Amino acid sequence: MTLPQLGGMPEQQQPLGRLERVDVRQYWKGEAAHFTPWLAQAANITVLGDAVGLDLEVEGAEQSVGPYRADILCKDTATGQYVLVENQLERTDHGHLGQLLTYAAGLDAVTIVWVASRFTSEHRAALDWLNRVTADEVNFFGLEIELWRIGSSPFAPKFNVVSQPNEWTEHVKAAAASVAGPASSIQALHLAYWAQFKEFLQKRGSKLKISTPSKNHWTGFPLGKVGVTLSATNHMREGWSEVSLSLKGPNNKDRYHLLRDNFADKVKDELGDVLWEELPGRNSSYITTDRRISPTDRTEWPAVNEWFATTLER
Repeated sequence: MTLPQLGGMPEQQQPLGRLERVDVRQYWKGEAAHFTPWLAQAANITVLGDAVGLDLEVEGAEQSVGPYRADILCKDTATGQYVLVENQLERTDHGHLGQLLTYAAGLDAVTIVWVASRFTSEHRAALDWLNRVTADEVNFFGLEIELWRIGSSPFAPKFNVVSQPNEWTEHVKAAAASVAGPASSIQALHLAYWAQFKEFLQKRGSKLKISTPSKNHWTGFPLGKVGVTLSATNHMREGWSEVSLSLKGPNNKDRYHLLRDNFADKVKDELGDVLWEELPGRNSSYITTDRRISPTDRTEWPAVNEWFATTLER
């Protein structure tokens, strides 16, 4: 039996290229100055999001999350929950692992992504263990970043997932389907507080606005200047509340020194003692003040409302 001819081979085939792995340091010289700004770009964070199965939207780089500072803060557009990205261009170390644990301890519903050029077996095992023992609201990912090229082509990034929550695909589907579903008790308390605080500000006629009350333990108030944000934070479990002014971007130190050198006395007159955090070497600076009170006690909420509003407005 003779088979029909389906088409002959082309007279001359184009030669196939050979994939070559490139040292990440050939493209990114440093984490803070090069890798973090690159990853925070919308097109690049989409590549990371595709690797973990999330639709990510960048909120900011070197971003304040309540009292914490994340390399990149994103929002999962399907659920509205925050995704914190910590990155390093070397192999994983205990210092970054400690930062991840601090975030997990202070935030109630969050996904944390640890990006590194190489994961040690010990740190991979640590993330696997954390995903087994922590609550469903907290998820840990470990991703290795690689660079590849063919010949003299541009470098191409590739994220390899080395650790992720158990049954993650099913978890993503369930989370997206239950955005309006029941919250944990502490999340419900956050949501109830910010909802009534929004109403309080409206009745007060305050210029401060809360767009949508959330389940997070903090809320931000943009001031119309890029890199300048006020935030209010309730540390429910620890029993205190905090107001902070964050200064971000390349000129954050100039703004910080302008405020401290010229207005420190006035700030103290208005607010009392505040904490000035310049954070040398970081792309952010902070001015914070706090009040010891019990925000878990609903009878204390009127006092918390008044302190938040007065402090934020001042």
